[in-house]
Amino acid sequence: MNLSLVGFGLVVVALLFVSALFSAAETALTGASRGRMHQLERDGDLPAKRVNKLLSDQETMIGAVLLGYNAINILTSAMVTEFIAQSVPGAWGVALATAVMTVLVLVFVEVLPKTIAIVHSDNVARNLSAPMLVVVRLFGPVIFAVQWIVRMTLKPFGIDLSMEQDVLAAHEEIRGAVEYHHSEGLVESRDRHMLGGVLDLSDMDVSQIMVHRKNIELLDADLEPRLLVMEALEAPHTRLPLYRAEPENIIGVLHAKDLARALSAADGKAEALDIAAIAREPWFIPDTTNLKDQLNAFLKARNHFALVVDEYGALQGLVTLEDILEEIVGDIEDEYDPALQGIRRQADGSVNVDGSVAIRDLNRAMDWTLPDEDAVTVAGLVIHEAQTIPEAGQTFIFHHHRFQVLRRQRNQITALRVSPRLPEAVEEEAG
Repeated sequence: MNLSLVGFGLVVVALLFVSALFSAAETALTGASRGRMHQLERDGDLPAKRVNKLLSDQETMIGAVLLGYNAINILTSAMVTEFIAQSVPGAWGVALATAVMTVLVLVFVEVLPKTIAIVHSDNVARNLSAPMLVVVRLFGPVIFAVQWIVRMTLKPFGIDLSMEQDVLAAHEEIRGAVEYHHSEGLVESRDRHMLGGVLDLSDMDVSQIMVHRKNIELLDADLEPRLLVMEALEAPHTRLPLYRAEPENIIGVLHAKDLARALSAADGKAEALDIAAIAREPWFIPDTTNLKDQLNAFLKARNHFALVVDEYGALQGLVTLEDILEEIVGDIEDEYDPALQGIRRQADGSVNVDGSVAIRDLNRAMDWTLPDEDAVTVAGLVIHEAQTIPEAGQTFIFHHHRFQVLRRQRNQITALRVSPRLPEAVEEEAG
């Protein structure tokens, strides 16, 4: 009886140990740093390479680990129940076996191994990668069948999951990590905006960051060359669109360097220049162009300046490579750039803002999180939320901020005062 009891105890301990390894592997592999694993793989670390291979098909990996984990736990529970039932028959034996297995599994299979795996996730993942890779290869066909059954079961309920669908969205995973570390004080606000800007490029189009057509500095190609040169020299920009007859009729883009070369070749005689011949051909792009695609187009074409048109070909604005880069790193200023216009901090903590200021610029300047999905400018946000064009003096409270319209010219809100973030209780009371 003693040998039988000792032998049975050793078998149970061995099964619980294997189950604990499965439990630790699941926690460690899902919590391991992918960035560190990729770096270790590049340095020639074989365990890290195995971890990356497992994470490349995370759904199958988790399914195989859970299959082994549950199979062992069920087997162990059945063995313990049968063994105890020999001494304590009936319902009391089943209840005793359940109590014993609950304690053993909770302490030695769940809490203990998962605590170790959380604290040392990278090392545990690397150490368990080899046996887990064998388990995945062994149970792979079974997991594929299980996935197929799950998808077929969910399909009648309108949940259609393709077999190729990735269970994790990489961008959202990175964004969530950045937000979490920012909330913990490990990522500075500037770095948070930079990383968020990179992720946002694929979700934004040029119409959201372009310089609006009414703010574009244009040169009239019909002006006398001397006057045109003077205007070009007074402008703060190195690339200036040329129009003829009407501003919508853009015939070229004058580059300051091309103008300087032409003046040098003409011995400084501006009246001898043919400005239209010096100008470069304009590059027109649709206002729905994705920022990531346009960034790649700028780099490929080695051109940093594009004019934005709508579906009817009407000029809407312009966008430059610098505009896109500023979405990542913030404002890039040189000695000719004016300081950020339109945002003036007040002594009471509020901010006076021009209506044309972009929401993203205000968020960066004040470290706010006003939404910019439905409007580009602060004035546009107020109009969108109010569902009307407010009069001067009207005040609105939304997104935990107070917006007071200071000036309105015709149909345009030109100035507002925006308060700092309001406590939710104050906002509800004001609403």
